[in-house]
Amino acid sequence: MTTVTFDTHKFVKQLEAAGIAPAHAEAFVSAQRDILSEALDTQLATKADIQRLENRIDTLDTRLTAELTLLKWMLGVVIAIAIANFAKQFF
Repeated sequence: MTTVTFDTHKFVKQLEAAGIAPAHAEAFVSAQRDILSEALDTQLATKADIQRLENRIDTLDTRLTAELTLLKWMLGVVIAIAIANFAKQFF
């Protein structure tokens, strides 16, 4: 679980200064901390998540480059054969 770091004591004191009872302020801050921690765990990517995606993108990029290179060579061969067959008809 992600740890949310913020000054909970200061937050409680601010709520109390605004007229909220100390027990209610502490309960509110505790709930706020739990909600933020849960949101961070489920909504934000970690550095490890980003690194994993970068690795997958690099792998896919390498595969795509190899496949496109092969496709260009195959297309070149097909065009060369077509030109050779076309030339045979006239020469």
